Amino acid sequence: MSFKPSYAEYVRLRPTTSNQSSQHLAPDCAGLDFYAIDRGLQDLLGLYVPDALRQQLQPHFERMGQLAGGRLNELATVADKNPPVLHPRTRWGEDEDWIDYHPAYQEMEHIAFGDFQFHAMSHRAGVLGCSAPLPVIAKYAFQYLFVQSEFGQMCPISVSDTSIHLIRKYASAELQQKLLPRLLSDNMQTLWKGTQFMTEKTGGSDVGAVETVARQIDGQWRLFGEKWFCSHTDADIALILARPEGAPAGTKGLALFALPRRLEDGSRNTYRIVRLKDKLGTRSMASGELRLDGALAYPVGALDQGLKQMMEQVNLSRLSHAVRAAAMMRRCLNEAMQAARHRSAFGNPVIAYPLLQRQLLKLMLPTEAALSMVMATADVMHQANQGDTTARDALRLLTPLIKFRTCRDNIVVATGAMEVRGGNGYIEDFVNARLVRDAHIGVLWEGTSNINALDAIQRAVHKNGAHHALKTVLAARLERGTQIPSRLRQKLQLHLDRAVALAESVAANAQHEGDVRRAASGLYYICAAILLAWEGAQAGVDPRRLLLADAIVRTRLAPQDPLADPDAETAHAADALLLQVQAPEREVVLALLA
Repeated sequence: MSFKPSYAEYVRLRPTTSNQSSQHLAPDCAGLDFYAIDRGLQDLLGLYVPDALRQQLQPHFERMGQLAGGRLNELATVADKNPPVLHPRTRWGEDEDWIDYHPAYQEMEHIAFGDFQFHAMSHRAGVLGCSAPLPVIAKYAFQYLFVQSEFGQMCPISVSDTSIHLIRKYASAELQQKLLPRLLSDNMQTLWKGTQFMTEKTGGSDVGAVETVARQIDGQWRLFGEKWFCSHTDADIALILARPEGAPAGTKGLALFALPRRLEDGSRNTYRIVRLKDKLGTRSMASGELRLDGALAYPVGALDQGLKQMMEQVNLSRLSHAVRAAAMMRRCLNEAMQAARHRSAFGNPVIAYPLLQRQLLKLMLPTEAALSMVMATADVMHQANQGDTTARDALRLLTPLIKFRTCRDNIVVATGAMEVRGGNGYIEDFVNARLVRDAHIGVLWEGTSNINALDAIQRAVHKNGAHHALKTVLAARLERGTQIPSRLRQKLQLHLDRAVALAESVAANAQHEGDVRRAASGLYYICAAILLAWEGAQAGVDPRRLLLADAIVRTRLAPQDPLADPDAETAHAADALLLQVQAPEREVVLALLA
């Protein structure tokens, strides 16, 4: 007869100390300083931001890096698990809809809009003690650090930023006076946050199919219809496309309106939040559906220029999306490196195994390429804003290119980083699962991959000839990169010519529409390779960016034979340098590329 102990006896006999091996699990990046560990960002800020301004902003970059790895990381985890809740009516049955946000989300709002003032950073003086508006590259550097912990909050930040741009540029003086002081406020109690609503049930990309109607009633514009996907649903002011009665069909008949959530007397405008979306990712931020029942709205600019005006917002948002994708890839790469360096298997650190090294390099390459592309594009945008026409034309092509490619690469990097951590990466206790979920929205917002590739090749290249300006910008970088090894320089020049020729050929023939993504990818990767090479050739910059440029040429631009014998010697030496913690001497890198 077997002995079956009582529960009390079991408690007495069980071990008093745990025999679990938790210390063998690799740590994650929680608690790290995301600015201090990002050599690439620090190097590129040194290239693009004037020294005096960079030194003034340095403490703020450091503070944001510490927040991103610390308090923001904690808040983002909680907010993701506690999504917003819509209340459609008051307890008295009144249609006074409102959204409740978790305190963690609200604290992140105070950091973004109150402390750092992301919304106003590039629009007015006074932010972070600066005597002038910050250049866009500084704004995006702050956002790049912020997004490494919290992605959802970046939608309200970005659409508030772009609302200010459109209202300042196109609204009447009277409407500017009404809205801009609120949108630019540094007081959370008086601040109005903005957004833009375009998508309807008829489709997102086919904007000309918009059904929302604008009618003039008693001298005021009133909107009737529905909007299907409204992120930052309860914003204080929404820029919205509608068709004035009698206007022609298609995009030419669309006008841009500013839709306030509350009227001047404090009452709710006559539109309703029908429901919130149950989304795969960006769960901390509210996306919903609206029904417009004669809602008061103010026209912004000419009534026949609505889409043209709104497309400026779209292009600004596309750059913001690329920044977000670059930031998320950086967090994914950091998490993968943290796991690989601190996890052992079969008696060795897993980073010692060649297969995992190869996988890490596949994460590193698009991550560093994305950082170079968004920083350079922000710099080109700054030059365009200063009146440089070549920069303006190059920006027209760069914007859809980086939106298309970085957002697609982000999905691959997020999935690969999850795999490096193993089963824990699939569990919601770790950040990887959220990074995978959030990565997918990038290929949907502001145009799918197809839409952005078509815009790059069939419009920016074919209609605007923007590839000529982009080639001029890239050729200038090659010329200034005097320390780029001659062999690498020759390959970059060759592939630049080929990528531009392919884009021209595809753009010129409507039957080649199926190749626009291939042509767009070619342009993106040659841009990234040239930028990485130019950066790596600059004094004080990690010279391994030259190795990354060469790796892009070998793996993204040169012909590949999947059955070729591996040519290991040079490639393996470069791989080892890329994965080591400390940057090598420049002479070592140049010798490898000779």
